Amino acid sequence: MQPFSASLGLDLPCEKLKAYQHKLKLALIGQSIFGQEVYNKLRKEGHKVVGVFTVPDKNGQADPLALAAEKDGTPVFKFPKWRAKGKPIQEVVAAYKSVGAELNVLPFCTQFIPMDVIDCPKHGSIIYHPSILPRHRGASAINWTLIQGDKKAGFTIFWADDGLDTGPILLQRECDVGQNDTVDDLYNRFLFPEGIKAMVEAVHLIANGKAPRIPQPEEGATYERIQKKEDAEISWDQPAAALHNWIRGHDKVPGAWTTINGQVVTFYGSSLLDASVPAGQELTIKGASRPGLVTKNGLVVFGNDGKMVLVRNLQFEDGKMIPASKYFSADDTTALELTEEEKKIAEDIRAIWKRILSNVAVIEDSTDFFKSGASSMHVVRMLEEIKQKHCGLQLQSEDVYMATKFADFIQMAVRRLRGEDKEEELVIDYVSKNMNNMTVNMPYQCFINGKFIDADDGKTYDTINPADGSVIASVSSASVADVDKAVAAAKEAFENGEWGRMNARERGRIMYRLADLMEEHQEELATIESIDSGAVYTLALKTHIGMSVQTFRYFAGWCDKIQGATIPINQARPNHNLTFTKKEPIGVCAIIIPWNYPLMMLAWKSAACLAAGNTLVLKPAQVTPLTSLKFAELSAKAGFPKGVINILPGSGGLVGQHLSEHPDVRKVGFTGSTPTGKQIMKSAAANLKKVSLELGGKSPLIIFSDCELDRAVKMGMGAVYFNKGENCIAAGRLFVEESIHDEFVRKVVEEIKKMKIGDPLDRSTDHGPQNHKAHLEKLLQYCETGVKEGATLVYGGRQVRRPGFFMEPTVFTDVEDHMYIAQEESFGPVMVISKFKNGDVDGVLQRANATEYGLASGVFTKDINKALYISEKLEAGTVFINTYNKTDVAAPFGGFKLSGFGKDLGEEALHEYLRTKAITVEY
Repeated sequence: MQPFSASLGLDLPCEKLKAYQHKLKLALIGQSIFGQEVYNKLRKEGHKVVGVFTVPDKNGQADPLALAAEKDGTPVFKFPKWRAKGKPIQEVVAAYKSVGAELNVLPFCTQFIPMDVIDCPKHGSIIYHPSILPRHRGASAINWTLIQGDKKAGFTIFWADDGLDTGPILLQRECDVGQNDTVDDLYNRFLFPEGIKAMVEAVHLIANGKAPRIPQPEEGATYERIQKKEDAEISWDQPAAALHNWIRGHDKVPGAWTTINGQVVTFYGSSLLDASVPAGQELTIKGASRPGLVTKNGLVVFGNDGKMVLVRNLQFEDGKMIPASKYFSADDTTALELTEEEKKIAEDIRAIWKRILSNVAVIEDSTDFFKSGASSMHVVRMLEEIKQKHCGLQLQSEDVYMATKFADFIQMAVRRLRGEDKEEELVIDYVSKNMNNMTVNMPYQCFINGKFIDADDGKTYDTINPADGSVIASVSSASVADVDKAVAAAKEAFENGEWGRMNARERGRIMYRLADLMEEHQEELATIESIDSGAVYTLALKTHIGMSVQTFRYFAGWCDKIQGATIPINQARPNHNLTFTKKEPIGVCAIIIPWNYPLMMLAWKSAACLAAGNTLVLKPAQVTPLTSLKFAELSAKAGFPKGVINILPGSGGLVGQHLSEHPDVRKVGFTGSTPTGKQIMKSAAANLKKVSLELGGKSPLIIFSDCELDRAVKMGMGAVYFNKGENCIAAGRLFVEESIHDEFVRKVVEEIKKMKIGDPLDRSTDHGPQNHKAHLEKLLQYCETGVKEGATLVYGGRQVRRPGFFMEPTVFTDVEDHMYIAQEESFGPVMVISKFKNGDVDGVLQRANATEYGLASGVFTKDINKALYISEKLEAGTVFINTYNKTDVAAPFGGFKLSGFGKDLGEEALHEYLRTKAITVEY
């Protein structure tokens, strides 16, 4: 059924009305900061508030609405009640009538207002109600929205009548309810800010004679009682989702409670926990069929369906609130002995409390902040005053709720100042090696939810140095259980964690910090990359690490520049429409990277993913995990919240497969072979997750006789032998024009003979070892196949006689189109050369495109017209003209055909990790 609110069509922007609105004389009846904000906005819009009717001072403190009105000189009336024995108090009604209001505005009112007052003004009275009427009539509407698990929340502004929230509707607005939203979340995110705007808008509509009065339907109408503490006891014989809704529906007032060890304990901060049962200490709860578990993250309780709810905070009968994870150690904290400097800070804070709690004669150690009359508004004020006075003391609102008594608050503040209660420091077990004139420290465990931990089943495997075949480290081999933990952590961080709430610029700041740390550690990273992948150190330093740093800096700058668009659409007169789009993060992303550029491939995908606001679980190649794990360490030091980045070394068939299938993973970004890419597509299809693939290539490089030959030789060799040929865009096949073919081959062989093959850490080395033994064996087989099929082996094709996995740079000529080496990628230092007839441009184009791949391509010629013609005809995602391997962080990178789809780098990469939401408003 269409929501009742959707039929109203009344979301009329204030700006549209300003030009022709009339001004009204208003009486504001109500209280709170909400009432204060509505008052201020209405006055700013030019309406005259002729009287404010609010509650008496409490504990010597005036209500915020009264404070604002008194400051402006607006008449303020503070009546304790409007009726006595069911009848209006005539003196109160007379005082009200004396102001001559044309409209009563009730933004938030807890008093019963007589109908003599409601009906008195020319335009009657309008009331704000925090639900989508007729659902949830009554004073606890927000609570019941959550208790009953509604997917939508909202508010109604209606015309007051003699019923309880039954008057005709003026306007309504609605919002989505998040799985773990609390009353405070809904109020702060939507009901408060949008409610203020809507109250002002409603007054504009009335002033201009355009306010509707739409009768409430009885279908769907509900009325629920006011939730009081005695009614909020948790009934345990319910599914976990119902328990969670009950707890969050009572958070913070009145608080869902249960009995533990004979004491009433109130639960705050619940979320559904979709993971394996965590380790913890059992806690018996009255009425629960299964004990709860006190874990490092909080108290886990169980529904009658076996599913779990995580509760973060507990409050005892004396008002003391603690993290649920500290239940068994709550009484272990001994009072701190304060230094003289800390005593001065304590007295400064006492003075701040005294200014706020002006009704309290003396701030004693036992003074309770809230029981002395403070509200959430005062919490903000106190924290800001403390921050202004002592900038090193950073406190959060939750800290005040955890320590409401002055003495407890001071103890908490001093512990925070000393750093005693900060999050556990990152504990890292390293494999350390002295090499390359430095000590290299390498983490070797899985990185899950901000911690380095062993694999769930304890399994490890050895990662090998390709330069000599020695074992570098035994690395944790992640299991399916580890995948589930990592995905759960990433999901929690996205949906409920600090990362999901963080503003875009702060996200960018953390990414910039990470780039700085990577640069600070670039020599260590390059050394790890060299010994783990075989990359020549100088290349690793400049490209593997250097471009990784550039990539994070580039995408850090994009964080606060992701924008939607406004779209003109067909108008259905007399209505008007506004359509706009929002770009939103997708959620948990799985990133699976190859072994040829371990850190750079991580950066290409992860930087765009994080800039868009997602969280990630990354699986490095099994044979090159070490720089990814070092990256995890640096990301934690940069300030990424727990769960945002998770790294799982291990088997692609196990970890990669489970990530591709996992229902909570919403996007897979993969770089690797085409067969594996196809398998990922099949797995991802099970729950229709978004996929981007950068797969194999057989990139053609066409060299014409009118090129600069020496440059073509140099660039052609780089196109093949760069990074030992382990390069996704390597020129897999060279087409050389017949008239220069022999000279080109001769010059290439001459240059190869000058190349130094050896230790990748030696600064003079040109050509290092292949990545791993199995790959070397595959390359040798590739060369044997080429010889058997009749291609001419001009140079190389053999393993170098020395320890490690070294292969000679290789050159084949006389390669015909039907041969295996003409069609399949070597992914190694093998130059495959075919000649083409002089001047046969279209013929060589046809041959170059006769491949199922389309990642990259290149052409060398001085004829710019020829070059541009060929660039248009080549079926590849990248075309290089008179250069090769020229990638940049700002230029999109990706392939066509069986080389995959989707882009890394540049603005286009962001869209791989975003979803577009279209929103249409009728007004």
